[in-house]
Amino acid sequence: MTAQDRLAHREATPALMRLSRALSRLNSVVTVMNTGAHPDDEHSGLLAWLRFGLGMRVVIACSTRGEGGQNALGPERTGLLGLIRSREMEEAARVLDADVAWLGFGPSDRVHDFGFSKDGDDTLARWTEALVVERMARAYRRYRPDVVLPTFLDVPGQHGHHCAMTRAAAKAIALAADPQALNDQPDAAWQVTHHYLPAWSGGGDTYDDAVPPPPATLHIQADAVDEATGVSFSEIGQWSRRRHASQGMGTWSDTPARDWRLHRVDGPAETRLAQSLPQSLADLAPLAGPAQEAVAKAARQIADAQSAFPQRARILSALADADAALEQAQHLASAAFLVQHGHRLARKRREIAVALAEAAGLSPSVTLQPAHVILGGGSRLHIGQTTPTEAQNILLTPHLPQGVSAPSLALDRAFVDIAAQVAADAPFTPVFQPHFDALGGNGDSWVEVSAHIAGRQISLRVDSATPMTVGPRHSFSARPSQLLRKVGDTAALTVALADPEPLSLKTPEGWAVAQDGCTLTITPPKEAQEQLVTLTPSLDGRPAQTLSPAHFAHIGAVSYPEAASLKILTLDVKLPFGARIAYIGSADSVGLWMQRLGLDVAILETVEPGETFAGFTTVLIGVVAFGTRPDLVAATPRLHAFVAAGGHLVTLYQRPDLGWNAEATPPRPLKIGTPSLRWRVTNPAAPVTILAPTHPLLLGPNAICLSDFDGWDKERGLYFAAAWDEAYQPLLSMSDAGEAPLTGALVSAKIGRGRHTHSSLVLHHQLDKLVPGAFRLLANLVQPA
Repeated sequence: MTAQDRLAHREATPALMRLSRALSRLNSVVTVMNTGAHPDDEHSGLLAWLRFGLGMRVVIACSTRGEGGQNALGPERTGLLGLIRSREMEEAARVLDADVAWLGFGPSDRVHDFGFSKDGDDTLARWTEALVVERMARAYRRYRPDVVLPTFLDVPGQHGHHCAMTRAAAKAIALAADPQALNDQPDAAWQVTHHYLPAWSGGGDTYDDAVPPPPATLHIQADAVDEATGVSFSEIGQWSRRRHASQGMGTWSDTPARDWRLHRVDGPAETRLAQSLPQSLADLAPLAGPAQEAVAKAARQIADAQSAFPQRARILSALADADAALEQAQHLASAAFLVQHGHRLARKRREIAVALAEAAGLSPSVTLQPAHVILGGGSRLHIGQTTPTEAQNILLTPHLPQGVSAPSLALDRAFVDIAAQVAADAPFTPVFQPHFDALGGNGDSWVEVSAHIAGRQISLRVDSATPMTVGPRHSFSARPSQLLRKVGDTAALTVALADPEPLSLKTPEGWAVAQDGCTLTITPPKEAQEQLVTLTPSLDGRPAQTLSPAHFAHIGAVSYPEAASLKILTLDVKLPFGARIAYIGSADSVGLWMQRLGLDVAILETVEPGETFAGFTTVLIGVVAFGTRPDLVAATPRLHAFVAAGGHLVTLYQRPDLGWNAEATPPRPLKIGTPSLRWRVTNPAAPVTILAPTHPLLLGPNAICLSDFDGWDKERGLYFAAAWDEAYQPLLSMSDAGEAPLTGALVSAKIGRGRHTHSSLVLHHQLDKLVPGAFRLLANLVQPA
């Protein structure tokens, strides 16, 4: 985190706002858990009302990291995208003051985002249903939610991941409540009492719920505005959603939603959420038996503190009395009461501690120099309290990754530095953390701050501005790390290394490798056939890691470590004669792959207003580029003229809601199907029928056959064309099992002297996965008209 980042963070979170939010947490003893399959699935506006309007604790349970999705920000995919979306989810949760319970741990975990799925049964089979249900049940036991609300319905026409998570959320209720289950958690059984479903369809441009939603049994209506910010709760929800920037989230509405209708599963109609449960400490007091008066006193003192805002002295006094009363209640309450409600008292005391710290001006910051540490190395924790505080006897206790040690130290001045030492055999830091806590104590680097405030001993957790990660002394960074060569090529391949550290590589028979500082030379055998060879490097006596970094303003810097490899695809491919290609991309790597393939390609980072494309035979438009490139949209009339004059325009898949006008964007009308669930083929091995085997695009320079569709990954295609002008000819047919054939995956039209070809195949992903047939098909698609 830079100085500018820290200043921006402080500017966005003024002390009075933090204190107001801390006091509002004390209004309710109810916990609500919203369950979904991906980061950005949460009911953001509703959760904003429940947390800030009613004071409820909000937990977001998410089964995957979104690593199989798209990325509107750049080329990051799979594990690195999952890390980016995990951080986005945490930042979105921070806006909502919500916790996050993760059920999946990235692409190597069984429960991961493997791409779009149309079927909940198939998803649960791939995830292993028992595993997902068990993880969900453990989340119930950890967070003890009174209310569980899945975001989507388990109905045909919905994303299979959504269906699976809704089903798992329901099945986990019984497992979490069974005292004989999950025996490694004795006495932890928890009964969710209020299970709801949304009483509205989750359809739209993407999904197509085939079954009507259940009838509403509860109507929730939010206040018009949040008193602390003066905006609607729905807008606060959009403040949160815009943190999901990789998914293009965050919208403006002049008529923000205030109403939500829910269906209680197997329950009666209600006038408020979890109507039969105690909503506040005052409601809880009559159930507390011998602790009744202590709980009631705590409720009164909290009310006094809230009414005293912003008078800090009165707030401190009232909160100190409330904490003392709750401590007494914990001693007086019966065992039976504590089983059902002890966690509510403990939670309120933790929330009171945070509110006491805010009222006392105790707001230390923790930074690490450096944040990424190596085995045997060290770091320093800089902990500062830049403003006066009424807290006394402040003690700092670092909590750092396994194998990293640092002493406790008193904070008796404006700032202190604490030295941390990394053991030579410390394990590497896990990439994906299991949970996020809005009150702090996240990841593997945070500081426990204990202090005396208003006569009470309190403890709170302060996260470091950037999490500490333990990694290898040397990492493997090569450019390129995926190489192409054609069958018959005998030239050696050269790879540039970022570090001259000597490495070892296991090579197949006939391959030779030589390292000279930062240059790696790979000599293939003379008679190599089409094949994919993977070379695995080792550094410092152990398998090497590659660190893939990313940095965005809304999440900061992240780095994804994975097992290092060098991949070399020997490819049987012919290139089109005379092709001069302009590539106008977005967030895919197609332009790079064309260069590596040996094509004559110019990557146009900007389409100049006077560009006529006269110097090119082919213009290739990258995936969803019309939604991210205003310069491309402005060039549409010139692209039409380019086609009419004899050019070949090739468009990869586009979204109908992002810059694609069916009548105006393509040279002839071409409509992209909605909802997109109906117009995609998710099975990467779905049978393909070649409808026009003698079409120029399929005949040469490479004869495309069914084997070119072998080995595809993730899915065949999406955003298929649904209708088109009679000039277009469909070239392929495919479908998922049990569905009617779709013919809009690849269509092409002769227009004037030129041609327009539209492909909805996920070619860019197949290129990244080094699927040979994808390169041959791409070489054909970019041939001159």
